[in-house]
Amino acid sequence: QVQLVESGGGLVQAGGSLRLSCAYSGIISGINTMGWYRQGSGKQRELVARITSSGGTNYADSVKGRFTISTDNAKNTMYLQMNSLKPEDTAVYYCNRNYVVYGEYWGKGTLVTVSS
Repeated sequence: QVQLVESGGGLVQAGGSLRLSCAYSGIISGINTMGWYRQGSGKQRELVARITSSGGTNYADSVKGRFTISTDNAKNTMYLQMNSLKPEDTAVYYCNRNYVVYGEYWGKGTLVTVSS
């Protein structure tokens, strides 16, 4: 069984920074990709950043140069460093793990609110 637990969300002023964490447990190997998604109020869930099993990354155009995705395999944790936050970054942020064989799993999300 796979468990994903996000943390690090909160209220921050525009221009500020937050670091989200996703602690994962259960099936560790066989990952296709890991990523962060977000869903703003009244919006569809969208990809924010993703990292492949080989370490390649890709980002949504709206966060390029501001957000950085990383992993610490020793701690079974994935991070999203968010800098220069904007009000439009306000959303619930979800952690995702996509397995080659087992499909994908989601965390319950952590709320990020950026005030203007």
